[in-house]
Amino acid sequence: MHDGRTNYIGGEWRAAMAGATFESVNPARTEEVLGRYARSQGEDVEAAVAAAVATFPAWRRTPAPARGAIIERMGRLLEARKEELARQMVAEMGKVLVEARGDVQEAIDMAHYIAAFGRLPNGSLVPSERPDIFCAAQRVPVGVVGVITPWNFPIAIPSWKILPALLAGNTVVFKPAEDTPGLGVAFVELLIEAGLPPGVVNLVTGYGPEAGAALVESPGVAVLSFTGSTEVGRQIAGRCGQLMKRISCELGGKNAIVVLDDANLELALKGALWSAFGTAGQRCTAASRLIVQRGIKQKFRDALVDRTRALKIGAGADPSVEIGPVVNRAQLRRIHGYVEIGKAEGAKVLTGGRILDEPEYAPGCFYAPTVLDEVEMPMRVAQEEIFGPVTALIEVDSLDEAIAAANGTQYGLSLSLYTRDVNRAFRAMQELEAGIVYINLPTSGAEIQLPFGGVKQTGNGHREAGWTAMDYCTEWKSIYVNYAETEELVRAQIDTQPG
Repeated sequence: MHDGRTNYIGGEWRAAMAGATFESVNPARTEEVLGRYARSQGEDVEAAVAAAVATFPAWRRTPAPARGAIIERMGRLLEARKEELARQMVAEMGKVLVEARGDVQEAIDMAHYIAAFGRLPNGSLVPSERPDIFCAAQRVPVGVVGVITPWNFPIAIPSWKILPALLAGNTVVFKPAEDTPGLGVAFVELLIEAGLPPGVVNLVTGYGPEAGAALVESPGVAVLSFTGSTEVGRQIAGRCGQLMKRISCELGGKNAIVVLDDANLELALKGALWSAFGTAGQRCTAASRLIVQRGIKQKFRDALVDRTRALKIGAGADPSVEIGPVVNRAQLRRIHGYVEIGKAEGAKVLTGGRILDEPEYAPGCFYAPTVLDEVEMPMRVAQEEIFGPVTALIEVDSLDEAIAAANGTQYGLSLSLYTRDVNRAFRAMQELEAGIVYINLPTSGAEIQLPFGGVKQTGNGHREAGWTAMDYCTEWKSIYVNYAETEELVRAQIDTQPG
């Protein structure tokens, strides 16, 4: 068990300067304390930023292939510790074991992918309009990157943000979510073991309004990368705008699966079940809306309810369990509050709709997987992110109506459509307003070699992973070199165009 000396600053493990700690507990048995962690304040964050600022010049001069080699070693260490980290994730966050392994695998894949960029081109050589002028543009690091990550993907999401930043030559201050500090510590420990020099990554654990807010405010932080709620993201982005500080936001979603009359029903059911209830619905890509064409609606609804009722719920370490707990009791109350709102608005609960309080569930934070029917688009349960195992059935008559409903929220992360008609599929790919579109696939499960992110209120235009992974933490520098053996001044455009 960690004793509170969990900040890693300038190569040293430290307690918070004020000496305060907080507990991390098992959401399946909330009386089980997993560790005590440093409750960092502004002074701790400033120490971490100072260490990152001091280390930046040396790290940016480290050759990119050498930076990539460290990240490649990180990938191999993640492979070796995959099962250990997955089981730690089950205990601290509540995912079922197979999903926790998948979370770690995303980080493994990201490490190997990003490491290769250390030997890839880092810019462009372009012709000049003037004779004897060399022109090039290259990516350069921005400096210190502040990283604030959520609890639902506590190994994968840090890898999406931190590894590209390091490969690009930035230094990092990392604040993991307060619900999963132990996994943040484990991630940094592996970077140290991989050979990352002291001060290149610095860790501060604690709460968002204390440590997270201080990271946003710190003058030494050049860019922030934040994944979390749209509400908090708006606040951070607004403040960064005032400070003229770069900010990458990956925020909420109200994702939908559209099932048309000609869909493969079995495939669509499996996709809906996984998208709605995988990770207990605690994914920014979770499908909390199922938009179903009228002709298939009853058959789809009845089969979905039967399969939802058959899902096995429990602590994620049991390999037969399909749905684990939600992350904490506040989230449990929030989810149930949305179900009550839905009922008041006229939605019908077909199954679930309650906090599980039987003896085997009462010690933890378990919510019954819930299907709501007779949901209309203006309802709050059709518009607001619930972030729990709750999905809403919405009936439509046509493809036009289905696309309008899918697009009819403030969010735009992931949308899916099930059909056998290639014309309908390609029309949906063009018209669905989302950063990610799936055809005959569930809304959860992106691959790291493609950009990840959303439109509208889901983010501010940045993407994570794929070939865009370093966009948020690099600047473009254009370079001109005059190698002419003459003293004549040559000016762009003025001297090259006749007239």
